[in-house]
Amino acid sequence: MSNRYNQASLPPSIEQTVELQGTRQAALEMGRNRLMVTGFVFVLLFTILGVRVVDLTVVREGAEPEIARTKPSQGLVTGRNDIMDRNGVLLATSLPTASLTINSRDFLASGENPLKAAEKLKTILPDLDLAKTVAKLKSNRAYGYLKRNVTPEQQYRVNNLGIPGLNYQRQERRVYPHGHLVSHILGMTDVDGNGIAGLEKRFDSQLRSQGEPLKLSLDVRLQAILHEELTRAAREFKAIGAAGVIMDVNTGEIISQVSLPDYDPNNLKTIKGDAAFNRATKGVYEMGSTFKLFTTAMALDNGTVSLRSGYDATKPIRIARFRITDYHPENRWLSVPEILVYSSNIGTAKMAMDVGAKNQQEYLRKFGLLDPSSVELPEVGSPLVPDRWRDISTMTISYGHGVAVSPLQLATGVGAISNGGIMRPATLLKKNKGVFVSGERIISSKTSRQMRQLMRLVVRNGTGRNADARGYLVGGKTGTAEKPGGGSYRTTALISSFVGVFPTSKPRYVVLAILDEPKGNKKTYGYATAGWVAAPIVSRVIERLAPLVGISPIQEELVPQPGDPLFIKVKARG
Repeated sequence: MSNRYNQASLPPSIEQTVELQGTRQAALEMGRNRLMVTGFVFVLLFTILGVRVVDLTVVREGAEPEIARTKPSQGLVTGRNDIMDRNGVLLATSLPTASLTINSRDFLASGENPLKAAEKLKTILPDLDLAKTVAKLKSNRAYGYLKRNVTPEQQYRVNNLGIPGLNYQRQERRVYPHGHLVSHILGMTDVDGNGIAGLEKRFDSQLRSQGEPLKLSLDVRLQAILHEELTRAAREFKAIGAAGVIMDVNTGEIISQVSLPDYDPNNLKTIKGDAAFNRATKGVYEMGSTFKLFTTAMALDNGTVSLRSGYDATKPIRIARFRITDYHPENRWLSVPEILVYSSNIGTAKMAMDVGAKNQQEYLRKFGLLDPSSVELPEVGSPLVPDRWRDISTMTISYGHGVAVSPLQLATGVGAISNGGIMRPATLLKKNKGVFVSGERIISSKTSRQMRQLMRLVVRNGTGRNADARGYLVGGKTGTAEKPGGGSYRTTALISSFVGVFPTSKPRYVVLAILDEPKGNKKTYGYATAGWVAAPIVSRVIERLAPLVGISPIQEELVPQPGDPLFIKVKARG
């Protein structure tokens, strides 16, 4: 017992100690190796999962495309810049949205009934076409659209159906906060975000550049005023359409431009009939007596006449089979101011013949009336001019018949007459404040000053009385033209317009209003001519917009005195 106890109590030998340490070392080495193997396996698994995720979401054909990697050839939205008015008011922007897609292969693999699934979807998305939806569910394709621009509520309800193979693609939707108000200018994009009309089409590349917003010359406040007044008049006089322009005569900036009927670019179903047709820039019309402004201006500028000159307007002009008469004949000799104030076709035609056909064409081209407008819109009409410019052409064109131009061209030309004689092309892009806008001189400053006086007389004493806005020194000219059709002119189908500038002492804006085929009523004694239906529109627009742009009403100071050529006969008619 004693020997066994003593042996058990002895310390381990050196050999035993070495053996024990070796065993421990081997165990540690084995544990380390196992950890390394386990770590490698986890890294490998996560790598495989990461590659698979990338494959499914980015690389794999037929999978949901990522907006950030969208190829231009796919036609999907990649982000589009905003469009703003001159004061920074948002006119167009892009909002994120989702589109419902289907992986038909996954759907068919689930064994679901395509017709029942389509019927379930239609209860949530009522505008789905049942037959087309069934066909897409049966198509055996990895990717296809079912419905674009699904609302969050619809997305939630569709998810609750539990239909296999349904997915959502993130996209953007172009939104126009002001709806109808600026539709013809902004235009629209298609479902893939490509500009297809208006400024959206004209500046499509720039709007895709991920740069600064596109800043327009428009003032949405004045756009609303012009739109409201034109809509009101079109309804009152049962016109088939209307157009209007407000332009800064010193910069060429279009502050407002309206065409009616219009549409809501947020809802393409509102494009019915000629709602997509831009009457202000694409439509070309014979503008009637508003052209007498150009004839008078060219005659004065060319030195053919002075304000003291005059013409015999006692008898109609007969040329070939045509007969030129005055709507309200004075049947006497008329001075140049009277010819414009009383809107004499006879006097204007004789004035144009003295100017000559060649000079007439040169001046009309300078006024921008013989070539398409350079405004930044794809929807621009080309003027209609005679194939041969004969004497009868010179006469009828002098008072706005025989040549057709767009309303914007008319406003641009009148702006040049009134601003001192400088042609500044119309633009929809905002000019930097305080920056001088150069242009081409087309008439002398003296002629421009004389024309402003004459335009003021037309409003004070002539056919444009209903355009007067008290305190704002409005000048302008009426224009009533019969529309051609069936080989002749339709006496009951009129284009009635008034183009005005204000204040005539130092013009800032030209305002144009046009009604297409207005009908007279009791208020106008049955007349649908410009002085009754178009001139009041301009008056109301000026009275509303002037305070917004900082123009205060003033008392008229420059009144023609006896002996002044502007006073002759005109004053007596007042």
